[in-house]
Amino acid sequence: MAEAADFQGTSPSPARRWLRRSGALLAGAPLLAGLLQLPLSTPSQAAETASAAAAGSSGPVDISLDSLSPSAPADGDTVTVSGSVTNTGKQAVTDAHVGIRVGPTLNTRTAIDTVARRTSFQPGVDPLEVGGKYVAKVTKLPAGGSQHFSISVPVKDLDLGTDGVYQLGVSLTGRTTAQPWDQVLGIERTFLPWQPEGSDTKTKTTYLWPLISTVHLTAETGSDAQQTPVFKNDDLAKEISAGGRLEQLLSLGSQLDVTWVLDPDLLASVDAMRGGYRIQQADGTTVAGKNQAVANAWLDKLEKTVQGQSIVALPFADPDLASLAHHGKDVTGSLSHLKDATDVAADTVETIVHVKPSTEFAWPADGAVDPSIIKVATSAGADKVIARSDSLRETGGLSYTPSAARPIGGGTTAVVADERMSTAFQGDMMKADDSTLAVQKFLAQSLMINLQESKNERSIVVAPQRMPTTSQAQSMAQALTALQQGNWSQPQSLTEAAKAKPDPGATTKVPSASSYPSSLRHRELPRSAFERIQATQAKLDKFRMILTDESRVVTPFGRAIDRGMSASWRGRAPEAADFRQGVETYLDGLMGLVHLIQKSDAKLSGRSATIPVTVQNNLVQGVGHLVLRLTSQQPTRLKIGDGPYDEQRIQVAGEHSQSVKFTTSTKANGPVQVVAQLYTEDGQPYGDPIPFEVKVTEITSTVMLVIGGGVLLLVLAGFRMYTQRKRAGARQAEEDAESPEDGPEAGGESKAAEGTVDTDSTEDSEAGSEQASGPESGADDPEQPSDPSPDTAPESADPSGTGERVDR
Repeated sequence: MAEAADFQGTSPSPARRWLRRSGALLAGAPLLAGLLQLPLSTPSQAAETASAAAAGSSGPVDISLDSLSPSAPADGDTVTVSGSVTNTGKQAVTDAHVGIRVGPTLNTRTAIDTVARRTSFQPGVDPLEVGGKYVAKVTKLPAGGSQHFSISVPVKDLDLGTDGVYQLGVSLTGRTTAQPWDQVLGIERTFLPWQPEGSDTKTKTTYLWPLISTVHLTAETGSDAQQTPVFKNDDLAKEISAGGRLEQLLSLGSQLDVTWVLDPDLLASVDAMRGGYRIQQADGTTVAGKNQAVANAWLDKLEKTVQGQSIVALPFADPDLASLAHHGKDVTGSLSHLKDATDVAADTVETIVHVKPSTEFAWPADGAVDPSIIKVATSAGADKVIARSDSLRETGGLSYTPSAARPIGGGTTAVVADERMSTAFQGDMMKADDSTLAVQKFLAQSLMINLQESKNERSIVVAPQRMPTTSQAQSMAQALTALQQGNWSQPQSLTEAAKAKPDPGATTKVPSASSYPSSLRHRELPRSAFERIQATQAKLDKFRMILTDESRVVTPFGRAIDRGMSASWRGRAPEAADFRQGVETYLDGLMGLVHLIQKSDAKLSGRSATIPVTVQNNLVQGVGHLVLRLTSQQPTRLKIGDGPYDEQRIQVAGEHSQSVKFTTSTKANGPVQVVAQLYTEDGQPYGDPIPFEVKVTEITSTVMLVIGGGVLLLVLAGFRMYTQRKRAGARQAEEDAESPEDGPEAGGESKAAEGTVDTDSTEDSEAGSEQASGPESGADDPEQPSDPSPDTAPESADPSGTGERVDR
């Protein structure tokens, strides 16, 4: 009987059970419906024959297996199966019981898949019930009703034979109003791995345990000395709090022998919370975060857990290698971001948890590869790529599962994870039934790998989903605990698995690009994402050139750019676009804090003058390495310096402004357009240009009035003096004509006249003199055109008002 149990479709029941059932048959129960409803001594056998006509139907009763322990029994154990039965039909179920069916063994991994897919009872394929006292009675189960059950069976009564994977079915047999005879109304199948003694050759199993999350940090930091980080929300605190996803992964993984796969961005984000952080609000404001203690506790536990363990660090923020290969590599500079993310990975992990990780592994999404993905994945220094067996498929017709390591050329090793085991826990594990079935199937596949080539030692790698849910992690830990306690497997690190001797017959050919799954391609980051990233990087490169402390900007923005190409954005295109736009917008805002103050139109009088331009720096740090250029659009009318433009180097302290004056010279009157523009030292424009108009006039109207008034006064004074002297000469001539020519009196009078002052004449002369040298003359006289004093007032450094004059 034990030998018969090795073949599918053969019952493993002992001889005594067959004798007992044969005696019941010989008792002469009536034959009904062509032996299809043969009444046997056990209800289960009658139910099986009665159910033959209904094969293919899942039945009106749903059975859930909430637990099966132990998952991999040994000699002397008692297997306990617990769960519930639910009547999903419209008729009540009566006279029912729940029984266990075990056997036969399965011979291939495909057979395990086939059994797992079956939902209906199949007589002749499904084994008979163990029966006897190992049943749970269900007197009545009304429509929609449910009842719990628990059945315990000693392993010795399961009649398990040779080592192998056994089917284990739990069925409900009963009657309905429409069909008042015993029949199987529902069945659930799982698997029972059986290897009570240690295997001569154990399978070396590597299980990757990922600590990866979505993007939480923004590019924004506070202006304080600590540069307080700003988070998109406080979801990370929930993940690392007690019962959270990341807290559960850490707690469960600490009890297992696994290879830890860490995203340095996660560690950096939690570390950023420890010193205080702020949370972004919908209205653009921020509020203080309050989970510093939680962050400290999680990182402290992680540091203790990973000491001496195998650790792999992914590039910072886990960049999407497939998206980069398919859409980003042709965007200039994109591959440099991958190199930068790889370079900072090891330092980040070592600084925070004080363990040096391996950075030689690249992990594309779902392990799907093609030549371009391999090329990009290894471009940053990794020489090992974690692929999956549903991508790097076996084509050599091997009858067993080969070891994971495969040389694929160019010094690169593909570490091929087993697809069946890697995807075992991707479903919804919230229900105990789903978790139990997943655990048992995982163990069954693992044992079947070992049984395939029991004499040849192989290394198997399991790479689960990147971000398991809490329930998925719990199911993974349950399965891995049972596996590591079993007799056919032993744990191994990923580094050791990559160094294992490859199977000669295993495929080493990387699949073509056309074989890449379309379902994965549709979730990739588009080319526009990498173009946006590169545009932001170009702005950052320009900004960093003018800063006196570039680390305050380059580090947070550099890491934010890395986050913009994270694999965690797959399937979240709108959110990803918003994040990348937010990074660029914030950078634009910072760059705009260094700017030229707007100028209004100005007036310039005279042949030369100075024009001031003010640079404002609202950053907390100083800026330099800037050049301010002032350009005349009409140099034939207005020159700046000695030509059409002039430049001056700029250096402005933090939160200060600086005014720079440019010398100008005029050639003709009229309006001239002038443009002020900042440039970096390498000639790139910085910020927006500031255009304004300068109205050139050689001499102002006020000066002309002053000069004209002075000339008019001089002319009037001269005319007055001329008329006075003419009158005086006429009177003197009349007097001379009336007096003797040579008389003594005449001579005396003549001499007397020359030595005397005419009062009237004197008064007139004094009056004329006073007019000529009155209030308009002397110190208050108007300046002559040759005077060097400026004819325009000095200009303020503040923004010019309408029609302001410009300093000479």
